[in-house]
Amino acid sequence: MNIISLQQVTEKVKDLPSLPAIVMELLNDIDNEELDIHLLAQKVTNDLALTATTLRYANSAYYSTMIKVTTIQQAISLMGLATVKKIIMMAALSGCFPENNCKGFDHKAFWRHSIAVAIAARLLAKRLNLNVDAAYTAGLLHDLGALVLVTQYPRQYEASIAYRHQHQISQFEAERQVLGIDHAAVGLSLANLWNFSEVMKNAIAGHHQPDTPGLGFLATVIHVADGIAHAIGVSSTPDSQVTEVSGQSWESLDLDQTVLQELMQETAAELAQISREDL
Repeated sequence: MNIISLQQVTEKVKDLPSLPAIVMELLNDIDNEELDIHLLAQKVTNDLALTATTLRYANSAYYSTMIKVTTIQQAISLMGLATVKKIIMMAALSGCFPENNCKGFDHKAFWRHSIAVAIAARLLAKRLNLNVDAAYTAGLLHDLGALVLVTQYPRQYEASIAYRHQHQISQFEAERQVLGIDHAAVGLSLANLWNFSEVMKNAIAGHHQPDTPGLGFLATVIHVADGIAHAIGVSSTPDSQVTEVSGQSWESLDLDQTVLQELMQETAAELAQISREDL
């Protein structure tokens, strides 16, 4: 029996490591453009694991500069605060979910997809005059529930992946059929535990069903960004079916096919700078 109850998940997520305090500050103060850079660098440096992972990302091919980055302060000086905030969050999130032996699940592909959705969400937000940092962060966080299932229930999740291949359906649908729960609901459970903002919670919970009343506009942006990532061939799993974008969601953004093509091209161009070794 592979059925997993939400109560079981809620108990399991309590065992997951908490995000570092500095990351929670960044998430809860995402609009703050006047952060004390020196204080930020000091707080990150106090967490050795987070510092090491942040510097590894900062020196990857995607973020590389002519100078090797050796401190958080230097990273901020060379790449800018906005970029380093993204790197810190990416480093913290990947550190909470170590890779395991869930057959059929590719952690590198997962993070590549998450970054693709984050990029597409930021590009959408820019065109719509929305908060680009909030959109990028929500894109990065949107599938965290899948990581909870993979790390806490690897055998059951393997069964859902196998079912997806067998029945030629999306992973979201396979989770519901096999596990009795989906990664969006699990992601919401984790977001509640980590005290994410309501806007972030709604984006995570509703990125597959953005037309649900009360979710807010960011869920729609992430839903469309997810569709863009799938359309350019960047999926967290080799889905048998391309994720369909809700017609109502697309119409609510008031974008035409020409803009969609431009968004796809811009997302693909940014993502092309990232190699598998960068993640």
